[in-house]
Amino acid sequence: MPLSEHEQRLLEQIERALVQDDPKFANTVRTTNPRTYLLRRLWRGLLVFLLGLAALIVGVSLNKSPYTVILGVIGFALMLLAGVRAAADLKRISGRGNNNELAARRARRSRGRRTPFTERLEERWRRRWEDRGGL
Repeated sequence: MPLSEHEQRLLEQIERALVQDDPKFANTVRTTNPRTYLLRRLWRGLLVFLLGLAALIVGVSLNKSPYTVILGVIGFALMLLAGVRAAADLKRISGRGNNNELAARRARRSRGRRTPFTERLEERWRRRWEDRGGL
C-alpha cells in the first residue's frame, strides 16, 4: 500500500534531520543493500550447516565414546537450525517475506465467520487488478 502525502512528507523530514544530524551514518544507510546482508547470512548458514554435517558424521562414525551420541545430536540440531534460517533468508530475498497480507488473511479466518465463495473471488480479482496497476 503506498504512503499518503502526509506520511511521505514526514519521512522526508526525518531523512533531512538524519542527514543534518549524522551525515556519515545517513550515507552508510543509503549505500547499504539489504540483499548483501542477507546473502552474507546465507553463506554463514551454509557454513553452520556444513559444520553440523561434519559433527553428525563424526558422531556416527566414532562409536567408542558415549559422547558421540551427543555430538551427533548437536550436529543434527546445527543442521536443522541452519536450514530453517537459510529458508527464512531465501524467502526474504525473493520478496515473499512480507507477512502483512498473510497475517491479515489469518486474522480474517480466525474470526470464525467465513465469507461466501463469490466474495473471496471478487476480492482476489480486485487485489490482482490493483497489483497490476489497474490497467
